[in-house]
Amino acid sequence: MKKFNIRKVLDGLTSSSSSAAHTGAAKENDAVPESLQSEHFQLCKTVRHGFPHQPSSMAFDPVQKILAVGTLNGALRLFGRAGVECYCQHESGAGVIQLQFLINEGALVSALADDSIHLWNLRQKIPAILHSLKFNRERITYCHLPFQSKWLYIGTERGNIHIVNVESFTLSGYVIMWNKAIELSTKTHPGPVVHISDNPMDEGKLLIGYECGVVVLWDLKSKKADYRYNYDEAIHSVDWHHEGKQFVCSHSDGTLTTWNIRTPAKPTQIITPHGKQPKDGKKPEPCKPILKVEYKTTRAGDPFMVLSGGLSYDTVGRRACLTVMHGKSTAVLEMDFPIVDFLTLCETPYPNDFQEPYAVVVLLERDLVVIDLGQIGYPIFENPYPLSIHESPVTCCEYFADCPAELIPALYSVGSRQKRQGYSKKDWPINGGNWGQGTQSYPEIVITGHADGTIKFWDASALMLQVLYKLKTAKVFEKARGKEEKANTDIVDEDPFAIQTLCWCPESRMLCVAGVSAHVIVYRFSKQEAAAANVQLLEVRMQCELSDTDSPDTGGEQTPTQASSVPPSPQEGDAPATASSQPSAGGNGSNPSSDGQRDNMPCLQVRSSPLKQSPGYQVELVVQLVWVGGEPPQPITSLAINSSYGLVVFGNSNGMAVVDYLQQTLLLNLGTSELYGASEPYQRQPCSPRKARQPSGALCDSSDGPNAAEERCKSPNSGSTSPCNSDDERKAKFIKKARMSRKISSSNEHKPNTECHSSPSRKRFYYTHTGTPTSSRKSVKLAFPTANSDHNMNSKDNSFSRSRSSSVTSIDRESREAVCAFCFCETFPRKSADGVPGPCVLVGTSQGSVMLLAISLPPGDDQRLIQPVGISSCGTVARLKGGILTMALLDAAGAALPASYEPWYDPNASDEEKEKERSRWRRPASPPSSQEGHDSQFAVLCSEKQAKVVAVPSQTRVHKHNITESSFVLRADVVQMAGANCIACFCANGHIMTLSLPSLRPLLDVNYLPLTDMRIARTFCFSSLGQALYLTSPTEVQRITYSQETCDNLQEMLSELFTPVETPEAPNRGFFKGLFGGGAQSLDREDLFGETASGKASRSLAQHIPGPGNMEGMKGAASGVVGDLARARVALDERGQKLGELEERTAAMMSSAESFSKHAHDMMQKYKDKKWYQL
Repeated sequence: MKKFNIRKVLDGLTSSSSSAAHTGAAKENDAVPESLQSEHFQLCKTVRHGFPHQPSSMAFDPVQKILAVGTLNGALRLFGRAGVECYCQHESGAGVIQLQFLINEGALVSALADDSIHLWNLRQKIPAILHSLKFNRERITYCHLPFQSKWLYIGTERGNIHIVNVESFTLSGYVIMWNKAIELSTKTHPGPVVHISDNPMDEGKLLIGYECGVVVLWDLKSKKADYRYNYDEAIHSVDWHHEGKQFVCSHSDGTLTTWNIRTPAKPTQIITPHGKQPKDGKKPEPCKPILKVEYKTTRAGDPFMVLSGGLSYDTVGRRACLTVMHGKSTAVLEMDFPIVDFLTLCETPYPNDFQEPYAVVVLLERDLVVIDLGQIGYPIFENPYPLSIHESPVTCCEYFADCPAELIPALYSVGSRQKRQGYSKKDWPINGGNWGQGTQSYPEIVITGHADGTIKFWDASALMLQVLYKLKTAKVFEKARGKEEKANTDIVDEDPFAIQTLCWCPESRMLCVAGVSAHVIVYRFSKQEAAAANVQLLEVRMQCELSDTDSPDTGGEQTPTQASSVPPSPQEGDAPATASSQPSAGGNGSNPSSDGQRDNMPCLQVRSSPLKQSPGYQVELVVQLVWVGGEPPQPITSLAINSSYGLVVFGNSNGMAVVDYLQQTLLLNLGTSELYGASEPYQRQPCSPRKARQPSGALCDSSDGPNAAEERCKSPNSGSTSPCNSDDERKAKFIKKARMSRKISSSNEHKPNTECHSSPSRKRFYYTHTGTPTSSRKSVKLAFPTANSDHNMNSKDNSFSRSRSSSVTSIDRESREAVCAFCFCETFPRKSADGVPGPCVLVGTSQGSVMLLAISLPPGDDQRLIQPVGISSCGTVARLKGGILTMALLDAAGAALPASYEPWYDPNASDEEKEKERSRWRRPASPPSSQEGHDSQFAVLCSEKQAKVVAVPSQTRVHKHNITESSFVLRADVVQMAGANCIACFCANGHIMTLSLPSLRPLLDVNYLPLTDMRIARTFCFSSLGQALYLTSPTEVQRITYSQETCDNLQEMLSELFTPVETPEAPNRGFFKGLFGGGAQSLDREDLFGETASGKASRSLAQHIPGPGNMEGMKGAASGVVGDLARARVALDERGQKLGELEERTAAMMSSAESFSKHAHDMMQKYKDKKWYQL
């Protein structure tokens, strides 16, 4: 008999119930068809913008006009014309010590600090390594590749020189040993090889420079040294005169020595460009080393000598300089950063011709400068690359795709007026490559916030990046005159104007910015200049406690009610009598408390003088949080603006505030605990490392003494015992690292919240929450559902003084429940099915609660500036694990419901134009009301741990998905893809995921980038249409795509580096040089370095590694009919050129023979009839 198992029965019941729930969910999902599938998603990198981080070397192809920059982390950045950029990376990550182009051949050789050399194929859009060679026994110090040669000279630390065939990347058996190059009588090692070059007029002569100061002219054919040149000081660089008879060396004592190749005994000239010349004829004082020198000649004038370094030692603190010596004039050009390398750009690639230099490319540690040598004063070229991203460190970043078409021209028109003057009038000289032919044509804009308070708008369309407009928010504030003044108000050591977060509405062009000094600035866009006017200021006092005067009524159970009348913008005539008695320094006076603590003092002083504002973004309102009871305001963690409602909402760890920027008044100022209703199931209880006193069963009573409110009324804190925060400790460590550097007082003691300040037109007005306004207008008083249990809060233990440990303080600060997300929307404020959707704002907290506030706008636009705006609480909508990151609203068909907005109009236009524009004010059609008890909207909520979709107005959960258990989400956005919507997430463990809407099906999950730097967490952002970006280094932005369509079209969209270009003609040697010699001497290097002549190199010396792009690169280089024809045409041209040279040489010989024959015939006719004795 089969044994009965009750456990299986229970399991069956459980599975049947879960399957029934799943079936119900499936039926629910069937009503909303979804078009997005996993086939629509693929993740890949696209382009990298910005200045190469930690540059180390540079090379230039004078025919292709391409510049290559190597970095200390093994990256390569290649630049052509504006918009032509390319990034590639060595797998080893070793620093690039030198780069060499195979000129006009579409290839590049890189030498790394791990003693490996690599050959890159640049004929494909994504360069790949064809060959690699790893040296095992010697360290590479210098490389040299002669023009139109396939043999690469490798100098090593031991002083030897090896030769590599760049076609096969094999070593030749020909080796120049250091002991044969120097004199036999020398007892010391000459040091590493610091220079290798062949004589411009004789390829068989190789000039070798050793660090100790010895230079050797080596004869490749005879394999011996012809001449040796000795100098007492170490050598840093060497350069030839184009005639091959002289060369110049730079030394460690700041001197330049010029040598004649046939007089090795002593230099023909010794100069110290920056040394003081003594009057008694003694040797000049030594200077700093001249790190590099280049000697370039011209046909019509004096040669150029360009050098870096060599300054006098008494110039302490002087910036790095580049010196240009031309004839008798010497120009010293100061640079903003230390010089890494420089190159002189010349008209010809041939070293044996007049060089005709026209520009100098200077690679600095944090900038790239190109100097025009053809104009007086040596002006610089205007740089077309987006290399100024790091001009001030990036603190936040936002990415907008498919923006209104007129936005980019509007921003460019106002930004073009900000450009500097004095640039060279010539075109940018690095102009190689071609743009991509992609089909992606929608406008994209990137906004970056910086540590100095600047905001930059960038045109990011078509995989390019170009700065459009720059906004300086620091202009709104007074500059600190001294350190003492700065220390009194700032809550950060430096960068008090740094941008914390920003919110931008592309349609209305409204911009809202939050800074680290707890300030919010609202900007309007105007194409016209605004008249000078005082900055409108609103000061807000935010703190986490509830005072006994502003507590809501606790008697009985209440329902959410409409807010009472909110005072409109105060006028000057309504100023209370107490306003004039307050100390004011430009409207920013401080109110010290009785114990000397700073109180009611903002962190920054808004400028008191009228502000003249240029076309572009102009200040509408400044909101500042003030000090409370000696405590600085908490940093702003969330921000949102809605132009249709005219409201700005922001929050921090103390609570949230709503500001009407049209009336310039404060509408709402609530602690986080006050957002919860009376019977909220998600009501927080505080949890703090402090010892709890006995819980208070009611609100603080005024009869308890002045310290009662301070000790009892603490903000609700996020409890570590919450089941929703299993990894709170690890997350807290991450958040503390991710926060910007700031010094905040280590105490959380506060006084009761009793007032807020508003000072438009530079005056102060006070409003209290006590029901007794200080002016004739009514005060703000909101009715919220409350209960006695709402304020069962742990109070401060007296054993914790102000000097308690910072670790405890940081834990307590992080345990607060902060407001971390907002979303303006038009939805149903109540659960009832007969409701009508209206303006609302969703509020998300760091503990996963989502609350809803209803907004009551005055009827009609004409009453908007007169009547107050009402706000009421609608209770909690949902609760999720982890802090809320993003919220959005969908209609019944699953389409996104964008927030309403006001179409842009110019605030400085004429009244008629304003009225015309205002008449076009509109809000998107309100969502249909709920009919027959059915839900007509979906609320999409995403937190650090999970995502939920809630039906509205019933507020029932429809779908739920746990995004991650072991990690947490850093950034999440509801984005549009292929005509549908989805959630894009980036986790701290490096995973990038997308979820469908509304069913929350996983569509993409790729382990892309483990979080190694807080910079990535701070700047990672998604945009619609499958684009994203982040700051991959302090100076570079990496763009990626998660769209399959973009990945498929990426090859077409990328720019092309190599273009078929004819090599310039070789210099004409002249008739007599060609006939009798004296021109450039060619050398058949194959006979010298080939395997038949020199044998094979030792196998243990270096290891050949085929590159990953070997076959693909060769196929890419050989693919395409156009490329084949172009290469065939270039080959034919080169063959024709050689045949032409041969024909010219033959014609010259025939002419010479005819002349000789004629001369001989004349001589014969002259003497044929004469006798021998007549001669």
